[in-house]
Amino acid sequence: MNKDFLLFLKGFFMGIANIIPGVSGGTIALITNIYEDLIFSLKSFNYRALKLILNLKFKDFSKHVNLKFISLVFSGSIASVFSVAKLFEFLFERYPSHIWALFFGLIVASIYYVGKRIKKWGLSTFFSLFAGIIIAYYLTVGASGSENTNSLYILLCGAIGTSGMLLPGLSGSFILILMGNYELILVESIVNLNVKILSLFLIGSVLGLLIFSHAIAFLLKKYKNQTIAILTGFMIGSIHIIWPFKDKLAVNRNIDLSLFDITLAYNYKFPFDTSIYFISTLVLMVIGFLLVSLIENRSSS
Repeated sequence: MNKDFLLFLKGFFMGIANIIPGVSGGTIALITNIYEDLIFSLKSFNYRALKLILNLKFKDFSKHVNLKFISLVFSGSIASVFSVAKLFEFLFERYPSHIWALFFGLIVASIYYVGKRIKKWGLSTFFSLFAGIIIAYYLTVGASGSENTNSLYILLCGAIGTSGMLLPGLSGSFILILMGNYELILVESIVNLNVKILSLFLIGSVLGLLIFSHAIAFLLKKYKNQTIAILTGFMIGSIHIIWPFKDKLAVNRNIDLSLFDITLAYNYKFPFDTSIYFISTLVLMVIGFLLVSLIENRSSS
């Protein structure tokens, strides 16, 4: 497969993950082995990059920021948002357990393979793993806040919400739900084309990408094992969100235009039986696991 198209495809699946509350684009980046390249490419958008642009040294700028890589990944992400939203709306309406099962298998396999990248286990590594689990679990069970139209708060929503693209296990859209501005930013402002809110959110997102990428790049360089451990913990701590067998206990019914119901609480279960529905759900879970195994084995060969 063409290398450029493969990068576009990886970005495409990152985009799909980012629009689903509970799934993170960062997880897909880890699965597809572009996570570190993504982080260090984003980190390279710094003072030197600005200087190269101002001096019209576009070729040097392109090389410095790995522009081709960034362009392919982000164009894939943008394309997926506009091309598969309706498909996923249909799939989640008709086959919710099956879709969650596929993602559950993907995440379980990712936890295993990402965890294997930790070269040395020690007290600090175990502490990082458990810290990641606790932080992710707390964030994914926290009560949602109320809507806030303050400009600085919308900037903050953009900065923090974009972390879902960089931090595996932490969904950006779910973080916006907890901050109370999911409907305002991702539904109302898009439907009504509220330029002010969208612009503030975009500026915050760009700032968030730059800040988080620099922080994660530093941690990967100085404390790689601990960083991989906490990222693994993020995935473990948030995996309960995508468990396919659950009943909704509390749903925010005010959000009528969003792609997905905003569910705030679940009753988890394991309805073991021999029905076609149950067996097919388990099969998709296994397929998700095997897909990651296949990707991992191909990338390491």
